[in-house]
Amino acid sequence: MAIELTQVAAERVQDFLDNRGKGIGLRLGVKTTGCSGLAYVIEFVDELQTDDSVFESRGIKVVVDPKSLVFLDGTEVDFAREGLNEGFQFKNPNAKDECGCGESFTI
Repeated sequence: MAIELTQVAAERVQDFLDNRGKGIGLRLGVKTTGCSGLAYVIEFVDELQTDDSVFESRGIKVVVDPKSLVFLDGTEVDFAREGLNEGFQFKNPNAKDECGCGESFTI
């Protein structure tokens, strides 16, 4: 099982952590919502939970709870700027479909 960050995403996360002044990594998860059923959740991690899985990618700790891991295994996280918009993008091999707005996905 693994979660990977692209170099651009890792640099962006490190910038966020440096500006924030604290944190041990990035928490990646899913929640039930949206038109397709699941949406990605990204948060900074200040402390680990006992059941967290921790992956290291390009020097960044990526933390995933056990319920989310089955949906996220194999995902690559990228960071992109398109015009005035910027944000994290997910290449999830488990996702079968995404909604038109790109906010949610289905397995």
